[in-house]
Amino acid sequence: MASKAPQDDPAQDAPTIGEPERSAVGAPAVYHALKISNAQMGAVRTVRALARVNQKKGFDCPGCAWPDGGHRHLAEFCENGAKAVAEEATVRRVGPEFFAAHPVAELAERSDYWLGQQGRLTHPMLLDDGATHYRPVSWDDAFALVGGELKRCATPDEAVFYTSGRTSNEAAFLYQLFARRLGTNNLPDCSNMCHESSGSALTETIGIGKGSVLLEDLPKADLIIVAGQNPGTNHPRMLATLEAAKKNGARIIAVNPLPEAGLERFKNPQTVHGMAGGGTRLSDLFLQVRLGGDLALFRELNRRLLADEQQLDRAFIEEHTHGFEEFADAARKTAPEELAAAHGLPEAQLDAAYREVVRAENVIVCWAMGLTQHRDSVPTIREVVNFLLLRGNIGRPGAGVCPVRGHSNVQGDRTMGIYEKPKDAFLDALGAEFGFEPPRRPGHDTVESIRAMRDGRVRVFFAMGGNFVSATPDTAVTEEAMRRCRLTVHVSTKLNRSHVVTGQRALILPTLGRTDRDRQASGRQFVTVEDSMGMVHSSRGNLPPAGDLLLSEIAIIARLAVAALGAEDAVPWAEMAADYDRIRDRIARVVPGFEDFNARVKRPDGFALPHAPRDSRSFPTASGKANFTPNELVVKRVPEGRLLLQTLRSHDQYNTTIYGLDDRYRGIRQGRRVVLVHPEDAAALGVADGEHVDVVSEWPLPDGTVQERRAENFRVVGYPTARGCAAAYFPETNVLVPLDSTAETSNTPTSKSIVVRLVQRQA
Repeated sequence: MASKAPQDDPAQDAPTIGEPERSAVGAPAVYHALKISNAQMGAVRTVRALARVNQKKGFDCPGCAWPDGGHRHLAEFCENGAKAVAEEATVRRVGPEFFAAHPVAELAERSDYWLGQQGRLTHPMLLDDGATHYRPVSWDDAFALVGGELKRCATPDEAVFYTSGRTSNEAAFLYQLFARRLGTNNLPDCSNMCHESSGSALTETIGIGKGSVLLEDLPKADLIIVAGQNPGTNHPRMLATLEAAKKNGARIIAVNPLPEAGLERFKNPQTVHGMAGGGTRLSDLFLQVRLGGDLALFRELNRRLLADEQQLDRAFIEEHTHGFEEFADAARKTAPEELAAAHGLPEAQLDAAYREVVRAENVIVCWAMGLTQHRDSVPTIREVVNFLLLRGNIGRPGAGVCPVRGHSNVQGDRTMGIYEKPKDAFLDALGAEFGFEPPRRPGHDTVESIRAMRDGRVRVFFAMGGNFVSATPDTAVTEEAMRRCRLTVHVSTKLNRSHVVTGQRALILPTLGRTDRDRQASGRQFVTVEDSMGMVHSSRGNLPPAGDLLLSEIAIIARLAVAALGAEDAVPWAEMAADYDRIRDRIARVVPGFEDFNARVKRPDGFALPHAPRDSRSFPTASGKANFTPNELVVKRVPEGRLLLQTLRSHDQYNTTIYGLDDRYRGIRQGRRVVLVHPEDAAALGVADGEHVDVVSEWPLPDGTVQERRAENFRVVGYPTARGCAAAYFPETNVLVPLDSTAETSNTPTSKSIVVRLVQRQA
């Protein structure tokens, strides 16, 4: 049974419900951003911090990875960006006295929201084997403890090194170097749980696992399709770019099981029309697709294009693509009734969508986790690529693929080598630069790491940022897996649930954040990040660190490497930690596209990484061309009396960080334990709006039985979702996602398509 949170932990199971909003941002967003900023930072610190967010000589927002562009406003941040800065730059502190007052067992009963609200961590803390409280520990003793445990591993693969998307390029490069110098490729990261499906599909089809458009391409597009994405909450600055595209004549199609306020109307806080007027209507057509029906939608559009020969770009297909006939044959053979069952869209809307497609010369498709977290996510994204290839919409201005990444450097981490299956060319360059032979065997991704910990095959779990326990699927299994480790270590800025679900021993190592000044032996330092469109730029914190004992991530990695590998190790760890330019010099010789890194990153807007499909319409695939792919359509059949559930974020949330308890755009306030259900579905299931239910997921096992997982005490909210579909917030519903339910090829947890039933609670 779910335990009751302490009385000073705000209740999250009794929300108030109002009408969903029909527009995003505007004056309310400015008000909420400043309200939270002042509460966390105070007025003077708020001005000092927010004035430097996303500025050319400032720091990169610790929120999303949306690009900055050339022209910068004075207030170059969104509501949720301000919340992210406030969370990190808060004046609240969590020191030894806090841990002395709160046993770990008590902290484990607290909500993610309460834990995050306590403030910045200030001291290294150790939880001894069998202890009830964390206690302070010196940095030297902390590194000696981790180094000793790593040396006691029977093989390097008994250690796992996890990475969050907020780690800088320099820290990520050093981190993966340390793991490989130790002898393992166990480098799971948050990409495994979000855009891994995008990378897998794009690498196969166009030869590079990144988007092919730059920020300036969107205003040049004739049609932008935004599928499986809620930019109003997750990437609010994208709305200004969509508004610019609209002003240039672009049409926008929104594809989503839920209506999203940001894609309906945008009230730009940088303009009078946005603050005092009606704002800009963004979407011209809303396609309320069923969960998992995106492949069927794009297959339907592709079938229509194939039947309308004059719409195809035959010259592009013949010169630049491979596999057209096999794809076309499979697409033509798809049964229309199967497509209709999958996408659930009326014929009139499909006709309208097709009219928008054929009237547009340049088309961009943007997507996020609504497409990437299904069993068939990789085939879905391959079908999106098919759609664009048919009319030559890759490799020209205003056209291409645009996967919109989450955390601000999640794409850069992968570029720097945070990957469990590195390419030989990268390992060859890394080994040549540092004089060693990197391991070649594949490591564990996130799901495989949980399995390895669960099975007792991991001794040490080390996390560079993030909140692994709350971010991952199958919560009970993940927590038990963590407890089986000998040592768990988290490099963190703030308290989170991963600090209270621990191995036999646990360390919390406090680190500098993006907003903090970073001074090392050679002087003031900066780091770099890569945004969602492959632009690399610098980031410099401007605030005094939250405590005198904080170390940078780079310093932590370097000192850990010396403790584990010995002071005589050939890699000059201390030298690189003293001067980050020296890390960038090494990156320049190892990672393609970073030549002359230190000089180029000092440009005000940074630089774009090369992208062959975009830059020259060349495709580094096995065929040497862009690959059409035949993708099997599998219709998700949901048993009677069940719904298909997707997990999602509230508006007061970014990934596992909970800023507050409101989801303003969806009309939900002061609560998170809600399940959004279409009123007609609720009536058919015999549950009423306002009733409290347990949400139970069902996972069929090979022996024919069904395994169940339960999330307790959720308020039913009547909401205009697609029929047969439901939605609820993560991490509260991560418990419902089976560890073994993953996307084919990418192994990403299927958090957007979980079969559930609603069980009424007994009075």
